Amino acid sequence: MQIQIRTDHNIEGHEALLDRVSSVIKDALSRFSDRIASVDVHLSNQNSEQQDGNDSLRCMIEARLEGHQPLAVTEQSATLDQAVDGAADKMTNLIDNTLGRLKHQSSHRTDPPLPS
Repeated sequence: MQIQIRTDHNIEGHEALLDRVSSVIKDALSRFSDRIASVDVHLSNQNSEQQDGNDSLRCMIEARLEGHQPLAVTEQSATLDQAVDGAADKMTNLIDNTLGRLKHQSSHRTDPPLPS
């Protein structure tokens, strides 16, 4: 699972921040790592004139499951840590629900298999 992290010009993308975000994403999505081709994380401050607060810090995560359309979630919060943790939780739930739905659909197909 390849993880790419980007920040807007209002957030300093220092090594400690990138390591923490990468660690949170790897931990949250580890059970799906064999199904995920790549993960893009975008960190931004929606209110550039303010440093923090007012739920202005945003984390958007896009995960690309092999053979499926990309999945995306967004979380806004007062701190980057809260935004990253919230978005990681949302992505875990979305992937879990998506894979469960796909498994359910494939096990309940009524059309005949395609001829070889």
